[in-house]
Amino acid sequence: MVGYDPRADGRNISSFEVAVAGSVSGLVTRALISPLDVIKIRFQLQIERLSRSDPNAKYHGILQAGRQILQEEGPTAFWKGHIPAQLLSIGYGAVQFLSFEMLTELVHRASVYDARDFSVHFVCGGLSACAATLAVHPVDVLRTRFAAQGEPRVYKTLRDAVATMYRTEGPLVFYKGLNPTLIAIFPYAGFQFSFYNSLKHMYEWAMPAEGKKNGNLKNLLCGSGAGVISKTLTYPLDLFKKRLQVGGFEQARVTFGQSPSPQVRSYRGLLDCAKQVLQEEGARGFYKGLSPSLLKAALSTGLVFFWYEFFCNLFHHMRTANSQP
Repeated sequence: MVGYDPRADGRNISSFEVAVAGSVSGLVTRALISPLDVIKIRFQLQIERLSRSDPNAKYHGILQAGRQILQEEGPTAFWKGHIPAQLLSIGYGAVQFLSFEMLTELVHRASVYDARDFSVHFVCGGLSACAATLAVHPVDVLRTRFAAQGEPRVYKTLRDAVATMYRTEGPLVFYKGLNPTLIAIFPYAGFQFSFYNSLKHMYEWAMPAEGKKNGNLKNLLCGSGAGVISKTLTYPLDLFKKRLQVGGFEQARVTFGQSPSPQVRSYRGLLDCAKQVLQEEGARGFYKGLSPSLLKAALSTGLVFFWYEFFCNLFHHMRTANSQP
């Protein structure tokens, strides 16, 4: 069970074990879905339409983009920015799941609301994600910069990136895109946790008795479904976040188009970004990169919840075994 459940007090694990389970789930998942994340970011940052009919578009499909990146930059390109991405996943997972467990328990003990309600999971999930975002946002900016740069690379190492960004853009560069990130992450994570809980109840109701024995499959499928629903509902805000995070970094974007002078844009803020995307790319521009994002969301959310529940149950069984005489 993700979140505090008064009926499951027997599953007693420490806050440290909750943080470790969240960290490891994020680490394993990040390593597996990194290629999709790189492709998604490239799609989001391309101004040209993601279509074969646009001669200036460098990328127009998941498989085509994968082949193009592989040919031009080699297989390691799919793990560009992997070190900051792993730091992001480890820190984010620990803070998010620990905060969520603490908040849902607080709701149960200090209010009349049921800690398992959809609305409670939505609010607690959103707040826990905001806390995690504030803790690791500088690493997210670094990860986005690394994944966004083509060849030749602007930043050679993580240390070089930190020093260059601080010197040329100032300390606030590490919090670029924070406002749209917080605006996007609250409903996204809120929907993730609440839909995950709801889908598990639907699974229990719909599946025959013999199908309920495989809890790991249930966690994976319900997590994937929650990820797809959440990403679809909140995707435009994620696109705005990525566009704002690479502001001031346009020189790395020039390889993302095939015209002699590929299009680059600068934005004055969230509303200006939304206005420019709508005017120049149309309403469909809000959903650029949605296909790899949905695939990534299904895999990443499913795997995160799968591994989190797996490690929580593992820690519980270890505690139970150690407590027996």
